Amino acid sequence: MRNPVIVIILFLCMTVGVDMQKRVECDNFVPDAETAIRVAEAIWLPIYGESVYQKKPFKAELVNDHLWQVTGTLQTQKGGVPYIEIQKCDCKVLRVSHSK
Repeated sequence: MRNPVIVIILFLCMTVGVDMQKRVECDNFVPDAETAIRVAEAIWLPIYGESVYQKKPFKAELVNDHLWQVTGTLQTQKGGVPYIEIQKCDCKVLRVSHSK
């Protein structure tokens, strides 16, 4: 026969582990458009250099309440704009590109 105290302790440990995992998965690391733009700038600057600032203003749009899409603005007919996708919950960068 199993010791009921051990079973209860194991059950509590499993419950706490699941709760902690949910909390980590759902943290709101990128809560607003301003933060999304700052993250985008931090990623773009080493890749594209100071010239990325010529594509301001940057625009951030929240898609399906979980994904930030940040883009630059095309000031002339030539060239392209930087683009990035950032997960709201954990700040994971899913895509970085530059249109031509």
